Amino acid sequence: MPSTSDEKIYQIALSILPQIGVVNARRLIAHVGSAKQIFHSSLATLQKIPHIGPVLSQAVHASGILTAAQKIWESCQKEGIQVLFYTDSNFPNRLKHIYDAPLLVYWQGSTDLNSDQILAVVGTRKASEYGKQVCRTLIRDAAAQQVLFVSGLAYGIDICMHQTCLEFRVPNIAVLAGGFHWIYPPKHRRYVEKIKQHGGILSEHPLHQKPDARFFPLRNRIIAGMSDATLVVEAAERGGALITADYANNYHREVFAVPGNIQKIFSEGCNLLIQKHKANIFTSWKALCEELNWFKDSDSIQRNKNLHWNRFTEEESALLALLHQKGELPLDEIAWNLQKNMSELALLVLNLEFQGVIKSLPGHRYVMK
Repeated sequence: MPSTSDEKIYQIALSILPQIGVVNARRLIAHVGSAKQIFHSSLATLQKIPHIGPVLSQAVHASGILTAAQKIWESCQKEGIQVLFYTDSNFPNRLKHIYDAPLLVYWQGSTDLNSDQILAVVGTRKASEYGKQVCRTLIRDAAAQQVLFVSGLAYGIDICMHQTCLEFRVPNIAVLAGGFHWIYPPKHRRYVEKIKQHGGILSEHPLHQKPDARFFPLRNRIIAGMSDATLVVEAAERGGALITADYANNYHREVFAVPGNIQKIFSEGCNLLIQKHKANIFTSWKALCEELNWFKDSDSIQRNKNLHWNRFTEEESALLALLHQKGELPLDEIAWNLQKNMSELALLVLNLEFQGVIKSLPGHRYVMK
C-alpha cells in the first residue's frame, strides 16, 4: 500500500490494472464512487457490480499495483507531468465523450486541451512533396487563427505538420503511442521540447511504457477523439491515417481528405474516402473553416459575448457552449455530446427556447439566436 492516500495514485492504479479495461473501470467508478473507494472495497462488494464478477474483482486486489502506481505518480511529480483523469475539469472534453476514451492521460505542455478549435492532421509516413506542400500551406493559412493542431509525431505528414507549426508558432500537440520516456521515432525527440513550448505532448501510457504495435491504432483514436475534425493529407488504401479517419467517423466528427493523383499509391486512400462519402473534399483552409462554422460573423460573436452566462444553469451553459462552438446541431448529436437522454434534453432545449437564446430548425436541429 502507498504511504499517501492521494486519489491520483488510485486513479493511475485503476488505469494500469490488467484485464479491467476502460468500460469496466468506468462501471466500477459509477457504482463505487471513486478510484480510491474501488481499491478499498471488498471482493464481495465488487462482485455484486454487474459484469465484474470474481475474476475482475481479484484483479483489483492484485499485489503490487498500488506500489507501481505510486512510483509513476512520483516520477510525474518530479518531471512536471500532469495526470488528468476523465472526471477532471482539464481533461480533454471532446475526448471525454467518446465511448472508448482513456481513463486518464499524461500531459505536458503550454496550451489549452479544450481550445475552441482543434484539427487533427494525419497522413502517410512516405509523404510526397505535394503532400508536404499541402500541409505547409494549410498551417501557413491557419496561422492567423486560434486553431490547435494535433498529430502523432510520426514520419511523413505528421512531422511535417509539427515542424511547420513550430515555424509559424502555431500551437500543436503530439500524441504518443508510448510513454514520455520512449519517443518514437527516436529521431523526432529533438522536436519535443519546442512542441511543449508551443503546445504539448500527450499519452495514455505511463512514462516508461515502450511503444508497441497495438498501441498505434489506440493512439489514433485519441487524435481523432480530441479533435473537432480530422484532415487526411495523403494515405494509401490501408494504413494508420485511414484508421484515424474511421475513428473520427465513428465518433461523428467531420473528416476531410486531400484529393490526389489517381496514379499515385498515396492518393488512393484519400480518393477512396471522398468516393465513399466518408470524407469532405479538402480544397482550402477557408472552405474547411466554413464547413466547420469556424468563420463567425461579427454580429454573432458580439451577441454571444453579450450573453449573461451566469443566469444559466450548468447544464444550460454546457448546451449553449456546444452550440456556440459547433453552430447548428441536430438534437441527437447534442444528446451524444452532453451525455444526456432525450427526455432530459427535450426539457433543457424547451427552457432555452422560452428564454429566447436558441431556436429550432426543421429536422429537430438547433442553433443559437
